[in-house]
Amino acid sequence: MSPTELLDVARKGESTTVQFKERLPNSDSLTQEMIAFANTEGGSIVFGINDKSGEIVGLEYSEIQRINQELAHCASQKIFPPITISTETVSYNDRIVVIVTIKEGQHKPYKDKNGSIFMKNGADKRKVTSNEEISRLLQSSKILYADEMTVQGTSFDDIDFDYYKKFIERKFNRSWEDLHVDGEKSLESQYAMSEGKLTIAGLLLFSHRRHTVRPLFSIQCVAVDTIDLVSGTFTDNEPAFEGTIAEVFEQTLKFIGRNIHKIPTGESFNSQAQWEVPYQVFEELIVNALIHRDYFINSTIKIFIFPDRIEIISPGKLPNSLTVEKMKSGISIPRNPILQSLAQYVLPYKGLGTGVVRALSYYPAIEFINETNLDRFKTIIHRRK
Repeated sequence: MSPTELLDVARKGESTTVQFKERLPNSDSLTQEMIAFANTEGGSIVFGINDKSGEIVGLEYSEIQRINQELAHCASQKIFPPITISTETVSYNDRIVVIVTIKEGQHKPYKDKNGSIFMKNGADKRKVTSNEEISRLLQSSKILYADEMTVQGTSFDDIDFDYYKKFIERKFNRSWEDLHVDGEKSLESQYAMSEGKLTIAGLLLFSHRRHTVRPLFSIQCVAVDTIDLVSGTFTDNEPAFEGTIAEVFEQTLKFIGRNIHKIPTGESFNSQAQWEVPYQVFEELIVNALIHRDYFINSTIKIFIFPDRIEIISPGKLPNSLTVEKMKSGISIPRNPILQSLAQYVLPYKGLGTGVVRALSYYPAIEFINETNLDRFKTIIHRRK
């Protein structure tokens, strides 16, 4: 970092990825700060800047030595698993600061000697106590996926078995009788059951009582007569749809179909009308939302139909290193690999990361926003005037 860049950092103040320390804090506090960066998006701690004023106060030579020693000790001996850091010294007007950079970790969650987990919360840090958040940290390290988790209180009896048999026949292109398989063993082989309980994937795909066990793993739809929710009146709305993931998909498309404009395709009275936004766009985006949302978050996917736009809001920001630009170019990082592999037999899902690419090819006026601070992903489809 150059002196000019250092001055710019000091002027901008602390953030989620930048922390100031005028002097070396106690060892436990420093460890917690480093853990928080490793468990979130990574970042830098700058020693020698006043965190209240942003003034570059600098460090003595002996302080620089002690800081580097303490940083190495914390990274290797007080954080579990250990992390790798990089440090540099920068001089500005004869005042020297030490900058330590901590990358986002690949083996989350990182803990201190007491097993405590910390994450960044704006410019501050907070202790993580929620099982849901810990599970999501494991997911980001590819140690645990939400769709493989078992659901307490479920069993083989919760499966719509006739529906499941049809799924197997579609997948293997053979009749159930010809396959000579046991029902429970077959479900286990598809990762739909484990230890006598349904997995999240099995519940979503094949259970006739999904809505009683996980009612928020669904979609809610609202149509509004103005461009915001506050001043408008709901002209149509539906609570979270019941049924399997395929039934939720069908009910969502029906809701959109009755609230979207239809454009005649010819002059004849009997000519077929088409949707103002091509039907295929919603097919691709809704399937994507159902398969790729974060099932560690107990919330519905929400669809808002405004006069000027349609918004699809999915729980969970983009996983790991995936960005909007990468997604638009066809790059995909599986968040729910079991669901992703099985969904092609119950939904119009093609996989390979091409859903967004196809949606844009049908209708380019689509905007994608990765709202990391709100932990959600928003798709905005701008309507034709």
